[in-house]
Parts: sequence; C-alpha cells; structure tokens
Amino acid sequence: MDIYHAPDTLLIQPSILYFGTPVVLITTRNPDGSTNITPMSSAWALADRVVIGLTGGSQGVANLQRERECVLNLADESMHASVERLAPTTGRDPVPAWKQAKGYRHEPDKFALAGWHALPSLDVNAPRIAEAPLQLEARLCSATPHTLDAWRGNAEGYVTLELEVCRVHAHADIVVPGTSHIEPRHYRPLFYVFRHYFGRGARLGSTFKAEV
Repeated sequence: MDIYHAPDTLLIQPSILYFGTPVVLITTRNPDGSTNITPMSSAWALADRVVIGLTGGSQGVANLQRERECVLNLADESMHASVERLAPTTGRDPVPAWKQAKGYRHEPDKFALAGWHALPSLDVNAPRIAEAPLQLEARLCSATPHTLDAWRGNAEGYVTLELEVCRVHAHADIVVPGTSHIEPRHYRPLFYVFRHYFGRGARLGSTFKAEV
C-alpha cells in the first residue's frame, strides 16, 4: 500500500499576489491626443470580455474612463527589457506623491522610451503596439473603484474594469495557416511572476478542448 507524504507547507503573507499572469500593455489616448502605455499583469478573459485591474488615479484609468476604449497589447518574451524601462514611469503630470515616493517619474513619450512602433487600430482611436504578437482592440463596459489598500501606500485605491474585445490582431507567424487559431508552440508570452519576468516553459500537454 502506497503512503502519500504531503509536501511541507508554510503559512506566509506575501507582499503581492502576482502568481503568474501575462504582461499586458494597455494603450490609451491622453487628452492632448498623445498615447499612454500602461504595463500591467492583472487580467483575465472569458469569451469576448477581459477584466483588468489598475491602480486608481493612474493616467491609464483616467484615459479609459474618458475615452471608453483602449488596446490590450500582449507582450512576448523579447519585450521584457522594454517593459521594465516603462515600469517606473507614469503618464500623470505632476506625478502623484505616493508614486514619487516609490521612485516613479513622468514620461510623456512611452513609445520612444520603449523603442516600439505604433500602428493604427480599426475600431478604436488608441494605437496598437506593432511589436506585441497579440493586439486586442477593446471598449469599456464598466469600471468599479475599490477601497484604499493602505498597507501598499497607494492613496488612490484601485479599479477593476470590464472590457469588450471588438478586434483581435495577431502576428502571422503565431496563427495556424488558414484559421483564426493561435499556434501555441509559436506564441511566447511574457509572464510576470511575483515581480519577476519569465518566458514560457516546455509544453506539458493540451486540454481535450484544444482545437489545434
């Protein structure tokens, strides 16, 4: 008779719960018509809806609530250095005090800083990021503010936003020829795991629902 020995566990209180989600680069339009890029990794999708979470008071949130549209650009492994260049920047000017305390600085031209190129969208005004292998044009359905999470030092709380995806652009080399299916062996998303960047590991298998 086999006896199962459970792994040892510890009761912990991590400072953040980024347990491994893809990096999404949200492009929105600023009031002057320029573009803001918001890197984030708190998103989940169901059917044609994507729910994202952003810190309250950010330029990305303000733009989304005003314009009610954006593009969700999914980064790949090769973009990690550029994503990190954007990480300590904000489109808000002046920079909120709590962000200043964490070392953020204002950056008006995030495309130039990252070294990326803008492409026009079809249904929304915000541009796409050419280097991102997946680019999802989306419209805002709802935004829900949440109470202050004081222990993180963010004086403006956070917001969850539900988006409806209306167009999906994909690099040709990650699409199965003649279909609208993504070829997972060619798609290499960038993951943010407990504040560290990781690429995709080896393929382990597929679900019975897999179409390719």
